[in-house]
Amino acid sequence: MNAVVKVGGKQYYVSEGSEIYVEKLEAEVGDIVNFDQVLMLDNKVGSPYLTNVTVSGVVQKNGKQKKIRVFKYKNKSRSNRKTQGHRQPYTQIKITKING
Repeated sequence: MNAVVKVGGKQYYVSEGSEIYVEKLEAEVGDIVNFDQVLMLDNKVGSPYLTNVTVSGVVQKNGKQKKIRVFKYKNKSRSNRKTQGHRQPYTQIKITKING
């Protein structure tokens, strides 16, 4: 079974056993999270969401992305590399079950 799930304002195409990186969720490692905002399941499309369909997953890891490396060119200057300071927090989830 394949599904499209809305998490944190973004849409993810998932299937059982797949791993996704979503915006940081308030969940600990090993917790089970359920997503009820399912937009599509196989060939069925909701308007906007399907009813009685949930996607379950287990939180694998919480972390932060790497810092962003930005190259800026300044004429006749030797400083052209900057490391931006933002690191986006994420949650890694392994999809275990699609109920539908």
